[in-house]
Amino acid sequence: MSIRSQLSDVRETLPEGVTLVAVSKTHAPALIEEAYAAGQRIFGESRPQELAAKYEALPKDIEWHMIGHLQTNKVKLIAPFVALIHSADSERLIRVINDEAIRNGRVIDILLEIHVADEETKSGWTYDALLKYVKSGALAAMKGVRVRGVMGIATYTSNEFRVRLDFELLQQYKKELEAYFDSSFDTLSMGMSDDYPLALDYGTTMVRIGSLIFGKRDYAAAEKEATV
Repeated sequence: MSIRSQLSDVRETLPEGVTLVAVSKTHAPALIEEAYAAGQRIFGESRPQELAAKYEALPKDIEWHMIGHLQTNKVKLIAPFVALIHSADSERLIRVINDEAIRNGRVIDILLEIHVADEETKSGWTYDALLKYVKSGALAAMKGVRVRGVMGIATYTSNEFRVRLDFELLQQYKKELEAYFDSSFDTLSMGMSDDYPLALDYGTTMVRIGSLIFGKRDYAAAEKEATV
């Protein structure tokens, strides 16, 4: 199947109001151009260097999302253009995003990544630590970031009950945090290729889907590519 048809199949499963982020990480610009030709404008990447290179190579009306773990020393690579950072997972990172946004004369939209998965390797705030930080007022004082909502990754498991529990928690946390933000706090980013139909049951407003659109990718081969 073509990328156009696979993209169409995914779109048909999404209710009105749910935003599709086509996860293009490790995929060549030519494949992104195919999705672009089919009308897709929002793409997600997980490595800042790759994201910056694709930004330079591809149409400028693409809305680029940073969806992977972001190191503070790499924020400057994407700060001039990134539309949304899903993985704001620490106070230090948010401070750096804020500073780089101001340096670039921008306000950068971010999502607060909350750790709900039963996996230590997953990043994100614990909810208690995040709530304490939000209540401190530190976020409200920042002029270079706008908090648009929360993001989370469910446990990678065949246990549907566990995945549903993770999504239910994220939905609950987002609702509780709404009291501390204005109406722009409207995004619940959860659900990927393997589990997004379950995320739809818990009010996700943004899904991050890669393999169902672009197919599987050999990560080892992608690492060998000198350019994108």
